Amino acid sequence: MPAPLVPFHTLRARKGMVCSVDHLASGAGIGVLRAGGNAVDAAIATSAALAVTTQHMCGMGGDLFALVHHADGQDPTCLNASGRAGSGADAGQLRDEGHARMPTDEDIRAVTVPGCVDGWVTLHERHGRLPLADVLEPARVLAEEGFPASPLLSFMVPLIERVDGADDYTRQPVHEGTVIRRPGAARTLAAIAADGRDAFYEGEFGEGLRRIGGGLFTADDLARAQADWVAPLGVDLWGHRAWTVPPNSQGYLSLAAARIAELIGLGHDLEHRPGSPEWAHLLVEAARLAGHDRLDVLHDEADGDVLLADERLGPRAGRFDPDHRTAPRAPGGDGDTIYLCAADGEGQAVSLIQSNARGWGVHLAVPEVGIFLHNRGQGFSLEPGHPAEYRPGRRPPHTLAPALIQRADGSLRAVLGTMGGDTQPQVVLQLLARLLVADQDPARCIGAARWRLGDGGFDTWDGEGPGLVGVERGAPEAWVDGLRRRGHEVSVQDPWNSGYGHAHLIERAEDGTLAGAADPRALTGATATW
Repeated sequence: MPAPLVPFHTLRARKGMVCSVDHLASGAGIGVLRAGGNAVDAAIATSAALAVTTQHMCGMGGDLFALVHHADGQDPTCLNASGRAGSGADAGQLRDEGHARMPTDEDIRAVTVPGCVDGWVTLHERHGRLPLADVLEPARVLAEEGFPASPLLSFMVPLIERVDGADDYTRQPVHEGTVIRRPGAARTLAAIAADGRDAFYEGEFGEGLRRIGGGLFTADDLARAQADWVAPLGVDLWGHRAWTVPPNSQGYLSLAAARIAELIGLGHDLEHRPGSPEWAHLLVEAARLAGHDRLDVLHDEADGDVLLADERLGPRAGRFDPDHRTAPRAPGGDGDTIYLCAADGEGQAVSLIQSNARGWGVHLAVPEVGIFLHNRGQGFSLEPGHPAEYRPGRRPPHTLAPALIQRADGSLRAVLGTMGGDTQPQVVLQLLARLLVADQDPARCIGAARWRLGDGGFDTWDGEGPGLVGVERGAPEAWVDGLRRRGHEVSVQDPWNSGYGHAHLIERAEDGTLAGAADPRALTGATATW
């Protein structure tokens, strides 16, 4: 069996566990657990800390989705905290200016009302245990007292040297280990802790957003809650129940591809093992068959249950050819996101994802507080009449796709997810197959080499869809040879590329022991335990 790309091990604990891309954030989450908080408190504390230390990937100016597993084994609860387009959204104006697709950089129209803070507050109101001020305090301290810049942060700072509001990062040369202080973020976190969501959306941040929006956002837009409890999307897979967030998220693609793989036969014979060419070909094809019409069907009013119905997926599985790449049947930049998971010793667990979309988002900040804005609006369509057309109050199609797995009796098997733009469902599919079919432990699931469709980023399904399969160097040679023999164009690429995701996984054994691993591709990722 191929070894992981790097030698690292699954960590185990009884009372609590947090996995994230930053050791300071994972430590903040575990500290909240030790103070008497539950998994939801820990997830919010970790998310808030990441919004301080990892703003090049996520932040208070971004969006959030979460799944919460409960100790009673009932269906998980699901939170959609993705923001809506402002009242001034006008696709016609963009078309008149010559845009064929949504702008992505330095254009405020790529920004929707950020949902992250509404997500924290709403999640805490329903499921938190400690006071919100206590949950946000570790992040506030990191912002006020400073934190050492990570290797990825120091690498990303030159991209924002001319952005108004980037003073936290540009007032001094930034290298790995340089102490970064963010007084505006500290002030904002203290305000949220004291006065809730209104202190953010109607305070310094909200006023600054309306000012730089130039009429795109109204006071009513910011007064409207951006977080909603929604029904999670679930499907039976390999003797388990797998859950994700529904549209406007692309999470359905993870479960659809896994279900197609099961219908094809993955898990029912010994031929399909992780090191075999059959394994790689089957999963690559399942992802392609699941996703070829994503741009046509994904929007904020799409019916996720219909997208996952066997009546829809069965014919796609029937197109699978074990010896050849299927012909494309398509409709006529790397992402920057964080995924985290948290579990406590009482049976609660959280699968949470938070995002700017691209690195530093739209490359605009609210200068008063130094909070960068996401560019999730890039997911909208400018095609007249398209169900995802850019219009006021609409949520854009989202790449964010956290997952949660329950056993047949409703007990938790795992929480897992990744960053990675369009690649997210493909990474989640590979984790599901390794965990549920190959029965691998978290470190092997996370550390094994991956493949991805196309070049990553946000344009995988454009045109005729992905023609290229990228494979991390260190993958079984049988993958590369087998894929090429079946007609796939394969590019072998260096490992440690963020385009292959920063995935994390926490598994809960039947005796309650927690086992987890944070992705070494994140460089500073950490699994914190109690």
